[in-house]
Amino acid sequence: MKVIVVKNYDELSELGASIIAKLIKEKPNCTLGLATGSSPVGTYQNLIKAYNNGEISFKDVHSYNLDEYCGIDRNHPQSYYYFMHDNLFNHVDIVEENTHVPYAAPGSDLDAEAKKYTEALNSVEIDLQLLGIGGNGHIGFNEPGTPFEQETFVVTLAEKTREDNKRFFNSIDEVPTHAMTMGIANIMNAKSILMLISGASKADTVVKLLKGEITTDFPASILHKHPNVTVIIDEAAYSKMN
Repeated sequence: MKVIVVKNYDELSELGASIIAKLIKEKPNCTLGLATGSSPVGTYQNLIKAYNNGEISFKDVHSYNLDEYCGIDRNHPQSYYYFMHDNLFNHVDIVEENTHVPYAAPGSDLDAEAKKYTEALNSVEIDLQLLGIGGNGHIGFNEPGTPFEQETFVVTLAEKTREDNKRFFNSIDEVPTHAMTMGIANIMNAKSILMLISGASKADTVVKLLKGEITTDFPASILHKHPNVTVIIDEAAYSKMN
């Protein structure tokens, strides 16, 4: 695990984007695993800037997103389908058919959709998987206790996760109770993994990630077993390491 400590979120976002842009330049038809949440927003903004400057093109890039809330429409402002279009896809030349976000809208057969997503993931090789990390160590929506061999599934969100995500909704009652997520096994199949960690609220999480044991109680700990992981951490998130 390669750990890079940077000054702040802006530097984290610039470096994250430069790593992804370098891959796109070297392999224009690469497959990216993409993440949502606040951590990658700046990275996406920098990728849009690189695209607008003519440095990179997404026209041959394929993408697979980590997860999606269950039971909210894709047009809902807090759906991850909407998030990806709003924060990246609508601003670059990626082909809509080449983008993939788990389908978990109201009325969908969630188990069938999860199986379909696993089959899609197993038919490709993700060149780079982008990750954030939850306060409880979750990656994607793989909550503590998720088996490391798990593939795409529907998860009941931990109250800690719902509380953390409440800021994006009007109230805790609006935060979905379930999500569909790539399993840990799917994440570990990626050729390389890039994790972004920012902010003082993640300082304890960083200590557990870098100094703790490998356990399903802290899902991100499995990344120590992956051969090619880069973790970019800003100083605020790194503040409790010594």
